[in-house]
Amino acid sequence: MPRQIRRVATISVHTSPLDQPGTGDAGGMNVYIVEVARRLAARGIEVDVFTRATSANQPPVAELVPGVQVRHVQAGPFEDLDKTDLPAELCGFTSAVLRAEAAHDPGYYDLLHTHYWLSGQAGLSVKRRWGVPLVHSMHTMAKVKNAALAAGDSPEPAGRVLGEQQVVEAADRLVANTAEEARQLSDLYGADPRRVATVNPGVDLSTFRPAGTAEVRRRLRLPGDAYVLLFVGRIQPLKAPDVLLRAAARMLADHPELRSRLVVAVVGGPSGAARSRPEELQKLATTLGVADVVRFEPPAPQAALADWYRAADVTVVPSYSESFGLVAVESQACGTPVVAAAVGGLRTAVDHGGSGILIPGHDPADYAAVLYDLAARPGLRDRLARGAVRHARAFGWDTTVDRLLGVYTEAMERIEIPA
Repeated sequence: MPRQIRRVATISVHTSPLDQPGTGDAGGMNVYIVEVARRLAARGIEVDVFTRATSANQPPVAELVPGVQVRHVQAGPFEDLDKTDLPAELCGFTSAVLRAEAAHDPGYYDLLHTHYWLSGQAGLSVKRRWGVPLVHSMHTMAKVKNAALAAGDSPEPAGRVLGEQQVVEAADRLVANTAEEARQLSDLYGADPRRVATVNPGVDLSTFRPAGTAEVRRRLRLPGDAYVLLFVGRIQPLKAPDVLLRAAARMLADHPELRSRLVVAVVGGPSGAARSRPEELQKLATTLGVADVVRFEPPAPQAALADWYRAADVTVVPSYSESFGLVAVESQACGTPVVAAAVGGLRTAVDHGGSGILIPGHDPADYAAVLYDLAARPGLRDRLARGAVRHARAFGWDTTVDRLLGVYTEAMERIEIPA
């Protein structure tokens, strides 16, 4: 009979589940951790999330929902650090996590789930000390990112590649977001396929659902007859918001009559290298001559974000790399089709020709052609919108948690603790 799972320790070193997705290092991984923890708690499984404290004002422990606690661990200075500076703080972070568990009777946690390679590195020591199975989710991988760098982006360092390799070798189970990610873990890192489980992330179908576009546009001060293109996410080269702006410029050059009703909405904040150049995308819009049609908005909480999806005609996801592409699924759940790059998890998140269009490469001219075609053919856009809702229904968070619990159970039955 499988052991009952009572309590899970989740580690997210570099970003807190309490952070607003869409800026800094907060994104789809934050949403993933929150939604999974909430649903585990609803099933009677307690979750403690360990994350690095970035402010002296953060409480040592904050309740996310009943049954889910976020533990702010002091490691290094009270400030946001660049991810390249965080490996130096892992020793202090790991020691603090171990001290937290030491305050309880042995066996307090049944399982450890780490997210991103930095957390996986902390998890290596924690797994040995606690004698519990380690389940790890990569979310992104250095070798994959380095193979598809955007212009102006820096390659991931060799230290990260080595760190990821160590986590792959030590984890009892690896969770891949898609079948393609599972293959990459095996092909690029030599992961044993028997230890890799494919579990698609989900979407909150109660929040992200279709609703009346006209009323939403009034609330957002958008013209009722506008052709609205939407970008949601962190503003950084990897996510390629510049591709959308360049595509908009190309559309207006080829079809100047569209300028009177085109709106390009960018919802998100700077991340990574872009944090030192927060106005760069606005400057690009001016240089391209499209500043009058581009609207920049700060990151939005989920309820407000759903309104942006509903208000848009098309959501554009031109990323160079995505382990899944949560934005694409959220948009489709709201009934808005997606035009996305045919990379990584986006090939799973978007049903090409059924819920959106996938474009090979990142040539703005290709995006301009597809986006203009959707503007000129509302019947096609409506068909894709209906398909988008159908496709998104397959990605509910409850299904994700069902599968994760199966992975947890397998890990607990086959735990291997290194000497």
